[in-house]
Amino acid sequence: MARPIAPVRPIIVKKIYEAPHGGHHGGAWKVAYADFVTAMMAFFLLMWLLGATTEKQRKALADYFAPTLIASKQDSAGGTSFFGGDSITSVDKYLNRAGQTGTKSMTIPRDASGGPKEASGLVQDKANFRKLREQLIQKVTTDKAMRRFARNLRFTETREGMRIDLIDEANFSMFISGTDILTPDAINLLGQVAGTLRGLPNGLIIRGHTDAQRVSPGLGTNNWQISAARSEATRAYLVRSGISDSQFLRIEGVAEREPYFPKNPYDPRNRRMSLTLGWRTVS
Repeated sequence: MARPIAPVRPIIVKKIYEAPHGGHHGGAWKVAYADFVTAMMAFFLLMWLLGATTEKQRKALADYFAPTLIASKQDSAGGTSFFGGDSITSVDKYLNRAGQTGTKSMTIPRDASGGPKEASGLVQDKANFRKLREQLIQKVTTDKAMRRFARNLRFTETREGMRIDLIDEANFSMFISGTDILTPDAINLLGQVAGTLRGLPNGLIIRGHTDAQRVSPGLGTNNWQISAARSEATRAYLVRSGISDSQFLRIEGVAEREPYFPKNPYDPRNRRMSLTLGWRTVS
């Protein structure tokens, strides 16, 4: 008798899919963190550059990272090679101040002989100012009574001209406190200055300065009024000393707004009279 056939058992294949590491077990966060650190480094580098460079240096850095601007400048008015352009008047390809492309020209003034014309007025002014400074210092230092005022004289070449500052000190004042009345010492010093300024063709600007100390309210005035009044008193004395009234360009009072020592606005040396000999127009 045949034996019964046992049923065939089904084969079950179990596939196990291993899940990827998630959360902190993965590596995606490391990439994001690296991007964040790089961005922060770039940010702090930018902050350091802004604080450690001047405006001119920042402009140069900006131009360096603007290749299109550099390329346009290199390909303009002889910028591609040694005298690669036609001349200094070649058409430039980058925007000028007017916002349009154009030409850059240079005009050289000529004198009657056809040669270049120098700024004769400016050259003569500089020579006159040096001579004036030497004369005034010599006058003050050789006079025993005036020698102590040599340190109250300061000479500065400015955009307006040569400025002579008559500076107060703790033991010297140009004016009686709170008034526009010249002291005897100031009259002597101004007399020496007037002697050197007399006859010069330059215009004269007088500017009065005070320190930051406020005037007593009981006097009914303020630093603006005092500085302007002292400028006028100085002008009037110079006129009496022989300076032509037509030589004065303007008189000003600026109170304490232009201190000689900005770090200490109450410093008595901020009280001063500034006499500026203006540059002459080149003719």
